[in-house]
Amino acid sequence: MRRCERCRRTVGQITSPLSRKRSREKLQKALSNHSQRLQLLQQLFADIALEIDDRARDIILRKEEGDDITTPEDIAGGGCLCFYEVLADHYIKTPESARRILDLIVQLWSQSFVSHIFALLFHKWLFEVPIDESETSIRYGSALVQGANDVFWIDIQTNTRHFFSLFRYLLEEVALIPDRSNKISLQARRDLYLLLSRFILFYDLGEEEILQNFLIHFPTYTNSFLVGGPADYFVIELTDMLQKLKVEPVLIHYLSRMSVLQGLELRMATSTRLKACLYSFTSPGGPAYPTRAVRHAAWNTLDYLFPVGRYPRHVISLFFRLLYPWYWPSSCWNFIMTCIKTIFYYVLGLIISSWESMRRPKNA
Repeated sequence: MRRCERCRRTVGQITSPLSRKRSREKLQKALSNHSQRLQLLQQLFADIALEIDDRARDIILRKEEGDDITTPEDIAGGGCLCFYEVLADHYIKTPESARRILDLIVQLWSQSFVSHIFALLFHKWLFEVPIDESETSIRYGSALVQGANDVFWIDIQTNTRHFFSLFRYLLEEVALIPDRSNKISLQARRDLYLLLSRFILFYDLGEEEILQNFLIHFPTYTNSFLVGGPADYFVIELTDMLQKLKVEPVLIHYLSRMSVLQGLELRMATSTRLKACLYSFTSPGGPAYPTRAVRHAAWNTLDYLFPVGRYPRHVISLFFRLLYPWYWPSSCWNFIMTCIKTIFYYVLGLIISSWESMRRPKNA
């Protein structure tokens, strides 16, 4: 996330045609051309979400001797650099050009993809550039949360991490820094924390230390006396998110990262809700229709988070499986294959250990 000053100047030179000309032209066309407005806004969103090619990326990362080392890992966490990341930095250094673009966006406020564009281009400007407080709290805060939610769902549906930089900034530079998070309205701040709760495991930022710090900064809610504390809100949002996921690799990824929930103090209702959600993924058929890989991941997570009653759960699950004969062939086949693999690897381990014992020189 950190860049040297020379890299920032180079970024501005590379992106100035896009930020000052192409974006403004498309927004102006969208204002004047009602029939093609949706198409133009969609094109603009696609433009700023694109990855920067290797040549331009190398220019940005190139440094003079004596500069601080800038590695690909400093950018977007995985070496992927997109136009919106560069433009977001550019608008911090040139607030005047940001204002001109923002004036056009405000006129298109209710159109599709506008909140997406606003969230990508102005997520840093909103918190780092001094602007009118009332304007920030009411209008921009809600648009940021809405746009961020939509682009994060794009990553979910495609199982990519194009908007990792946006999520990381909102989590580490906004949610964990009260001076910045307080710049938006209380309702927008509440929505932001719930939004981050839903996607924190997807972007692999749910380490125990970060999660504890995140829960400490959780805002208060009007129905807290009914729902519970920050951990309850976090788990409820995560549970609802699991039930909405339809992409198998993403669902397995979520289930494999839920071990961080162990040790959280939850109300009985929240704990039961989480247990029921996980249990719904352990059986084939409706309503979730999970695959075998999802069922095994759900069983592993359920047994890890709720070790008490582990064996009775498996016995009950086996009993209900016996009530559906059409699942017997696949279950028997998977059981036989698992036994064969287990025996094979066990025999292979014995052979290898015996061979090593034979080659080991005997002591005189």
